[in-house]
Amino acid sequence: MAGFNVRSVLVTGANRGIGLELVKQFLEKSNPPEWVFATCRDPEGERAQQLKNLASRHPNLEIVALEATDPASIKAAATRVEEHLKSSGLNLLINNAGIVRLSTLESETPEDMSLVYATNVTGPLLVSQAFLPLLKKAAQGSPQPGLSCSKAAIVNMSSEGGSITNPFAWQFGQVVSYRCSKAALNMLTKCQSLGYGGDGILSIAVHPGWVQTDMGSSASHQAPLTVDMSVQGILNVLPTLSKKDNGAFVNWEGKVLPW
Repeated sequence: MAGFNVRSVLVTGANRGIGLELVKQFLEKSNPPEWVFATCRDPEGERAQQLKNLASRHPNLEIVALEATDPASIKAAATRVEEHLKSSGLNLLINNAGIVRLSTLESETPEDMSLVYATNVTGPLLVSQAFLPLLKKAAQGSPQPGLSCSKAAIVNMSSEGGSITNPFAWQFGQVVSYRCSKAALNMLTKCQSLGYGGDGILSIAVHPGWVQTDMGSSASHQAPLTVDMSVQGILNVLPTLSKKDNGAFVNWEGKVLPW
């Protein structure tokens, strides 16, 4: 990770779990970003306390309100980030905000199908649209050739649970709406790679592993991977990605996963 120089990064869903750990590990780097933007629904709420504690110690951390299902909230967040970045762009956008609803094929509801899709697929689409001008600005202002996560990139936090070839951990939880949403997020990533690659922006889908978080441990079985290990792995993989990986689906160890 030593060669991973990112001037600015934004992480959605940053008040807990993988999002919070991503923020922590970016800040703890020997060469931390000039700006780390951590978004969550309610920066003043109790659930953002850990973020606020970090912000008190790290002046380069900015907590930004962003509700991934609310276009007005997303637009306001993009405006605020642009004000902080002034003339520079945003190098790395990590679409991490997501939800899961426990369900089976028999119990799945239209309401949960719609809500999970809105958060896990439409949310990353809208957030990427809103921050696209800042990503393009970063790509245009970079002397680096090709595509990379330190130049300009969209990282969509996906799940092997959405793999059609290998529907991960089916025996531990059907979570139908979640699986369908992650399969759709993978397609969105592929679309973004085709649409934005020419602008110098890398797009990638990442499976963080089955992680011990509120979401990952909501099933009846204990997840095998700590948040710390997962994020360490992700931050080791991101700097290795280049043009050849644009639109790929990889896990926290860098292994390419089947769609």
